[in-house]
Amino acid sequence: MTIETKFSFDQDYVRELSTKHGEPSWLLDLRLQAISKLEDLPMPKPDKTKIDKWNFTQFSTHTVESTPYTSLEELSAEVKSLIDEDNQTKNLYIQRDNTPAYTELSQELKDKGVIFTDIFTAAKNHGDLLQKYFMDGVKVDEHRLTALHAALLNGGAFIYVPKNVEVEAPLQAVYIHENPEATLFNHVIVVAEDNSSVTYVENYLSTGTFDNAVVNIISEVFTGANAKVTFGAVDHLATGVTTYVNRRAIIGRDSRIEWALGLMNDGDTISENITYLMGDGSSGDTKTVVVGRGEQKQNFTTSVIHYGKNSDGQILKHGVMKDSASSIFNGIGKIEHGASKSNAEQESRVLMLSEKARGDANPILLIDEDDVTAGHAASVGRVDPVQLYYLMSRGIPKVEAERLVIHGFLAPVVNELPIEGVKKQLVEIIERKVK
Repeated sequence: MTIETKFSFDQDYVRELSTKHGEPSWLLDLRLQAISKLEDLPMPKPDKTKIDKWNFTQFSTHTVESTPYTSLEELSAEVKSLIDEDNQTKNLYIQRDNTPAYTELSQELKDKGVIFTDIFTAAKNHGDLLQKYFMDGVKVDEHRLTALHAALLNGGAFIYVPKNVEVEAPLQAVYIHENPEATLFNHVIVVAEDNSSVTYVENYLSTGTFDNAVVNIISEVFTGANAKVTFGAVDHLATGVTTYVNRRAIIGRDSRIEWALGLMNDGDTISENITYLMGDGSSGDTKTVVVGRGEQKQNFTTSVIHYGKNSDGQILKHGVMKDSASSIFNGIGKIEHGASKSNAEQESRVLMLSEKARGDANPILLIDEDDVTAGHAASVGRVDPVQLYYLMSRGIPKVEAERLVIHGFLAPVVNELPIEGVKKQLVEIIERKVK
């Protein structure tokens, strides 16, 4: 049976929400326009995945008020383990359900004009700057879930790096999902102006038990000329959470985006990751690792779209499926007319650990220009018995040998995460999920 779409949040609710946060008029107007379009917009149609019975829109509570943290000592051990405590200049934002709970940015970066704050503070204190980028890479009316997101925005972060500023220490955001009533509509914007660089890493972590919860995440990355952004993420939302996540980048001339994504949710998930290489000499490198288990269904689409000449797009996706989990891995490299001398490469590999697990890798190349290079590789299979035999012949038990093979298979992405605590978290999650 298809879930009926009857929205319990109307324009009056949106006005009240916007007033509560002290938002500028442009953001209220955008929210109202979005909610007015909801019923006329279609749901997204992920390739080869039926989502008509998934719940993305029905929830009783939109915003949960939680207690902020007065110090990092109040964090749980699980959250503390994610933070690089050896780094004395922590640049950190923590959101507890829908509440901005802790923010820290070094004085040195503040003096250079760097902004790292929650989305509502950005709307009040940097409204003109936020307006320039908010819902510009991802459009409000793309489909019903993007409009719903714009209308019901209730969390997220804003990162801005001015021209000629290089941020050497990573900026980290931790989004803690702990209240069973909490619904997340988080929006993250990362802006790197000309000749700047920044590394941003985010963690989504469920610490409670959820039943039919909804999470809707959009991230937008923008670079000027000759800039670089590294965007790392580990998503680990619980069983019982249905997630839509859309991460998108608009990359300028001679600029670069590097994605390192650990998509470890235990619930049903749609994930879109799209990079637009707009400028000549721009490049995008996307590395994604996925582990599916139980009966969850997931759809992952990674696209790199070339507009600039001499642009380079790389996609690497490794997935491990077990139990009765089912995942679709779509990789799209598209070279538009005029993007001459560009290169689009992709590789998708899926490892299945049980008879009922299913993983489909679908590499797609769309080429509208002659003077380019492009290629793809895809494989779906089980643990290589030759590798197992080699390890077992050296006295390693079969279970441990299989574990080592899996970690070796996923290492190209895991090793790219720039914060040691986050890398360790991803390894631990993989350990738990593949047992």
